[in-house]
Amino acid sequence: MSDDRLGIALAQLNPCVGDIDGNLALLRDARRQAADAGADILVATELVITGYPPEDLVQKPAFLDKAEAGVQALAADTADGGPAVILGAPWRENPETRKRDGHLYNAALVLDGGDVRAVRAKWDLPNYGVFDEKRLFTPGELPGPVELRGARLGLPICEDIWSEDVAECLQENGAEALIAINGSPFESGKPDKRLQLALQRIAECEIPLVYLNQVGGQDELVFDGASFVLDAGRNLRVQLPAFEPAVATTWWTRDRLGDLAVADGVRTDLPDGHAAIYRALVLGLRDYVDKNGFPGVVLGLSGGIDSAISAVVAADALGSERVRCVLLPSPFTSQHSLEDAAELAELLGCALETVDIGPAMQAFDQMLKPLFDDLPTGIAEENIQARSRGVALMAISNKFGPMVLSTGNKSEMSVGYSTLYGDMCGGFNAIKDVYKTQVYALARWRNQHLPHGSFGPAGRVIPERVITKAPSAELAPDQKDADSLPGYDQLDDILACLIESDMAAKEIAARGHEPDTVAKVWKLLEGAEYKRRQAPPGVKITARNLSRDRRYPIVNKFRG
Repeated sequence: MSDDRLGIALAQLNPCVGDIDGNLALLRDARRQAADAGADILVATELVITGYPPEDLVQKPAFLDKAEAGVQALAADTADGGPAVILGAPWRENPETRKRDGHLYNAALVLDGGDVRAVRAKWDLPNYGVFDEKRLFTPGELPGPVELRGARLGLPICEDIWSEDVAECLQENGAEALIAINGSPFESGKPDKRLQLALQRIAECEIPLVYLNQVGGQDELVFDGASFVLDAGRNLRVQLPAFEPAVATTWWTRDRLGDLAVADGVRTDLPDGHAAIYRALVLGLRDYVDKNGFPGVVLGLSGGIDSAISAVVAADALGSERVRCVLLPSPFTSQHSLEDAAELAELLGCALETVDIGPAMQAFDQMLKPLFDDLPTGIAEENIQARSRGVALMAISNKFGPMVLSTGNKSEMSVGYSTLYGDMCGGFNAIKDVYKTQVYALARWRNQHLPHGSFGPAGRVIPERVITKAPSAELAPDQKDADSLPGYDQLDDILACLIESDMAAKEIAARGHEPDTVAKVWKLLEGAEYKRRQAPPGVKITARNLSRDRRYPIVNKFRG
């Protein structure tokens, strides 16, 4: 500590998985900002040099070589006498041997004086939900603190603070503060869970805690940042913003007892409820499109609520000029759907084109007539419409480059109310983890709010009739969702019980649902697993999405 004051800069960055050179550039820029602020130490997040989660990339020796070279380059920078660096990186036990069979750790590294001065390995490797670190990393020993710039700092890594063991070990071995580096994905209500967890650790250890979290989208995960600092009295001293990068310096002194104390710093209000979910959708889509290098997106506008909210999220994420909307009418498309879709595109300022799928339907009718003969029309013909639309959208994507944005919600994806190779085709789905009732709530909310950081227009963007009319796939005359599904209030409650809570049928029925309805929904849910395996990825916002969080067999005869 210089002049009895310690400056710890927190780098809440948005790294890109695999872009080690780009991530190194982000770290160097953050270190420059820390130096300009007079900070002594820069702290960055879990596995920031590789991006998080790197998944099986860490099984490639060439990838680990590149990551370690990036770390060593940043370590060499610290010979300039500027801020030391604490960051997360994959680290081999004996990197000089380059052995494939050596231990690999998810580590916090301390860089100072031109070298890697200390290594602390993650002790508690998560192996649930979206995490599978036990198959990739070796757990470390219970760690001791590191001595850095006159302070003894404990360096738990993410899951390490979800139980008392690591924090207690660090405190008992003389840690004066906990600096927890994290890659903690967003889900609704999680920021408060993190805060309560940190408060619990402080109550046990009675030392300050820094919770530093990554920000940005990575495949289906969104990291919301929202990093914070609590003092030993469990008071919030620093709160970084959610859903955007930030570098902020915190200032520490010793109190009259010689303990580390942190001063008040920036405190940003965090979004919650619909605002937090919506911003997660925007960030998740934006980073998926931009990090993959797509020029924009193309989607079919049906005049319904799902394609409407998807288009609005896309405009807010990318700007209206990067969103291409397409009307794909069939003989069953209502005039009001065409009008509503056109009004939506006008309100958003997005390009709107029309591709009539009627000729494709007629061509398929002729092609299949020898096989179908005089059989009554039904789901096969309905799905031909959806697949004709998918072919048209993919053709536009192939010709002009924008990614096809799929628009099915979680309720539909759960029960299979979607067409494989039709409306399910696409590169990404922003609302994949959003139940239908929540889609409506987000639409109403967005009509009244322009979220921070959005590129779309302010004011009403979704026509009122889109929100109020009865939902319909419009694949047959006078078709309504309610003809084949329970009401969405009822359906979504049953689905949440089955998916998020793994409740038994009797428990769900006890909530006021008819047993036959519960059984029907359960059957639809399990029967659609093969479809979901082939669906595009989408933003995770709930505790359990329909992808890596919920790994059910496709062949499955169990019904509860």
